[in-house]
Amino acid sequence: MSCGSCVARVEKGLKKLPGVVDATVNLATEKARVNYETPLFQQEDLIPALTKIGFGGEFILEEKTQKLDDLKSQKLRLLLSSILTLPLVLPMLNPADHSSWSLSPLWQLILAAPIQFVVGAHFYRSAFLAMRAKTGNMDLLVALGTSAAFFLSLYHFFLSPFAHAEAYPLYFESSAVIITLVLLGKFWEARAKQQATRAIRDLQLLRPDRAVVRREGIDREIPLTELVKGDLMLVKAGERIAADGVIVEGSSFVDESMLTGESIPSEKNADARVTGGTLNGDGLILVRIDALGSETILAKMIRLIENAQAEKPSVQLLVDRISAIFVPVILGIALLTAIAWLALTGNWELAMVRAVAVLVIACPCALGLATPTAIMVGTGMAAKAGILIRDPEAIETAEKVTDIVFDKTGTVTEGHPSLAHLECWTILKEEFLAICLAIQAGSEHPLAKALLIEYPSLRRGHASGIRSVAGRGVSGLIDGRTIIIGNRSMMNDHSIPLGDRLSLADHWAKSGHSVSYVADSDQKLLLGFMAFSDTIKKGVPAAVQSLKSSKFQVHMLSGDNPGSAAKVADEIGIEQYESEMNPEGKLRRIQSLQSEGKVVAMVGDGINDAPALAAANLSFAMGSGTDVAMQTASITLMRGDLRLVADAIHLCHKITLKIKQNLFWAFLYNIVGVPLAALGYLNPMLAAAAMALSSVSVVSNSLLLKLWKGTASP
Repeated sequence: MSCGSCVARVEKGLKKLPGVVDATVNLATEKARVNYETPLFQQEDLIPALTKIGFGGEFILEEKTQKLDDLKSQKLRLLLSSILTLPLVLPMLNPADHSSWSLSPLWQLILAAPIQFVVGAHFYRSAFLAMRAKTGNMDLLVALGTSAAFFLSLYHFFLSPFAHAEAYPLYFESSAVIITLVLLGKFWEARAKQQATRAIRDLQLLRPDRAVVRREGIDREIPLTELVKGDLMLVKAGERIAADGVIVEGSSFVDESMLTGESIPSEKNADARVTGGTLNGDGLILVRIDALGSETILAKMIRLIENAQAEKPSVQLLVDRISAIFVPVILGIALLTAIAWLALTGNWELAMVRAVAVLVIACPCALGLATPTAIMVGTGMAAKAGILIRDPEAIETAEKVTDIVFDKTGTVTEGHPSLAHLECWTILKEEFLAICLAIQAGSEHPLAKALLIEYPSLRRGHASGIRSVAGRGVSGLIDGRTIIIGNRSMMNDHSIPLGDRLSLADHWAKSGHSVSYVADSDQKLLLGFMAFSDTIKKGVPAAVQSLKSSKFQVHMLSGDNPGSAAKVADEIGIEQYESEMNPEGKLRRIQSLQSEGKVVAMVGDGINDAPALAAANLSFAMGSGTDVAMQTASITLMRGDLRLVADAIHLCHKITLKIKQNLFWAFLYNIVGVPLAALGYLNPMLAAAAMALSSVSVVSNSLLLKLWKGTASP
């Protein structure tokens, strides 16, 4: 593909196929993504459909070598074209004695013909296929422009003698220089695009090709494709971990920097999770594999980045519509230019030269590359910092955010509470704990996990009919009794009198602890309560202060008691907070802010945050949180440093700015360049140089995003 017109042509052709719901094409990566309905869609129809509209294609299996081969091929064509063009432009280097360095017309023809029809054959093929599909592209403009210059020169060649007597001007050097400069621009563009997609290639290279597994007591090395879930994988010091799993033996420090952006290796012991693609440090570990291929964290990261790069923000949809009509409009302007100059001067040769300049200078490439290159580089830099942007609309939305809302547990705090105090009455402590452990068994709630961790081997009762109540607690049957464990709101829902025990529980709540009450719902009897403590994540106060200094309104929502929420809010510097919020309450709060005209970003980590995340204009999920939260959110933070929120918003601003700069330059270039060429202020060679520079400048401007550094950088 050569320009935005090609993008429009491919998308239109793919959308015509039966069962295809939508198709998006990325000019920078030259990839198409097709959404389809299964009963009607036939995958084998895709390649023939592309061939019919003048393009080839293949399903992506492995692209590393192909991209390098394409670059080598472009380099060889450029080198050949440059060698043949150099003798043609030598006279320009000696303007004082132009004729002494000039080649004879015959030698000019001998040098220019291979450039036009061998090196430039690609332009003719692409132009022919575009015309056959009743459309146009940049290659059509180049083919028409250079052909006009070449064949006008050929006509003059047969009119003039085979010597230095130049009774008729020749333009062989113009056609040759145009093709060489276009190839030079394309080569620079390809190299720049290769740098722009480097983030994904770096992630792909993290996957080792082979792994050592222990089967039936024997260690042997096998290809990655032969691994199965449940295999015991042996990872030596200094080796990359081939798949996700859990350590069953050994301990080590693991470098997870490429996944989380955290440069300090994490200590991993038995029962700790490890991720495929990370680097094992100084220890020998035995890992039981529980995720392979597309199920691994690394594969999901790559998929998220690719999806973000494939999607188009609204501004690009407008650019695509303009690009679709760009070539026909330029052809019309070139024709009008030729007619006007012919009418004014009566010189049809001069009229043709002016039309050639118009054809050559017009560049839909810069328009097509302006948005995708900025998104590619930006999302790649985000991934390296531990920020996964899955939705390009989030990049546009981030610029408009006014309010940022944080969930408390697991987002502001570590989400790993510990049991600080326990009070029970009417029953013994052992029976109280047995009841609690039975009800909480299998629960994913942080407070339940804290209790199970505190008493891993204590005798448990048998519970049935366990039911979770979002934002309230859990209930179940033990020996025919309905036992409820939850916050004060749940106790009120079941009309449980707290009596004089309330003051003791309030003491723990006001000191910043989360309090869970335990009651017999049938007898309306409070059995006791448990107080849990959680620690605030490192860097949260600094993150909140950074956001506030950037003029954001910062809020915190918590399902915890008012005392605990107030203490945490005070420690991190948030004045606007609400407590005892269930998922519906969080959702209503987001909607309330939006009704006030606010653009709201929500940061959460759990299932109970999913409704609020879905409703927010921009949503962040913690990578350590639940899959539901990560699937709902626009942006995933791969580590728990909340400074990444400010970094993500700042980077989105930078990406948006680059897109605007690129589009401004691309539009300005064509708006100014085409009239100058039509009026005769630019000859075809200068027009070709400007056209090559325009695409390169857009991609190079996008590559400046690589200089971005976040405040949360380790």
